[in-house]
Amino acid sequence: MTTAPAVARFRALGTTAEVAVTDPARLPAAEAAVTAELAAVDDACSRFRADSEISRLHGRRGTAAPVTPLLAEALGVALRAAELTGGAVDPTVGAALEALGYDGDFEGLDRDQPGPLTPAGPVPGWWRVRLDPLRREVVVPHGIRLDLGATAKALAADRAAERAARSAGCGVLVGLGGDIAVAGQVPPRGWGIRVGDDHARTDPDRDPAIAIHGGGLATSSTTCRFWRRGGRLVHHIVDPRTGLPAAPVWRTVSVAAGTCTDANTAATAAIVLGDTAADWLTGHRLPARLVSRDGRVTTVAGWPDDEREDRPR
Repeated sequence: MTTAPAVARFRALGTTAEVAVTDPARLPAAEAAVTAELAAVDDACSRFRADSEISRLHGRRGTAAPVTPLLAEALGVALRAAELTGGAVDPTVGAALEALGYDGDFEGLDRDQPGPLTPAGPVPGWWRVRLDPLRREVVVPHGIRLDLGATAKALAADRAAERAARSAGCGVLVGLGGDIAVAGQVPPRGWGIRVGDDHARTDPDRDPAIAIHGGGLATSSTTCRFWRRGGRLVHHIVDPRTGLPAAPVWRTVSVAAGTCTDANTAATAAIVLGDTAADWLTGHRLPARLVSRDGRVTTVAGWPDDEREDRPR
């Protein structure tokens, strides 16, 4: 008889954090390690806090500024994501998100905002941010506001899972909304995860369950974080080519990869790429599940075949 993983849940980084362990006695140690790691990431990367390191960095735009090892890593991850996706995932979308009305923590956001929805135009471009990882210095040009939302939460999941596995000495799963990372010992049948359109409310009768044995899984969605601006429904995933929300070709994209960071990068890019996303994911050999606006499911690159390709749901 196997022991079911023990689970703790709490609020962090604007979402529900979940910590699961293979040894219930180690849950407090794992939870403490995850809590500490998430607090450190929030201190470094939150654009909603005036006292965060990235907010202070914006005050030094145009000059070489030293950064902590954590922010240097987070910036490096964001710039790598931009390069690997051809700019589909771009950390210079901060001003565009603010223009859309996403200018504070989502829980406190006005969901019906007045004023016109004004196209911001193409974002400044990730290649303009110059990071020296060895000296841990970065130059953010004038006019650029960084937003690491597409990668920092996934990086936090990866870092937290590794830290918790070392601290607790057992297998650990860390879930942050749609971002999931695992480390350490794996349960005999893998970590069971239910994949749905809304990470806060999964439906056992509709949402498929899969098992992962390492790495990470991420789901990007246009259906969880949305609001109205000038009477128009908008969501939080910006197309860097336009500065507007990505066309809602897919309501969710879920991707499995070697790390949660890579999975999230690919899932976010797929939302932006729209009609070409399935081919792009296939070309990169990334198992993925894409759900269209009308509920049709497409699976690619070895995603578990419990659902036929293009089956309505």
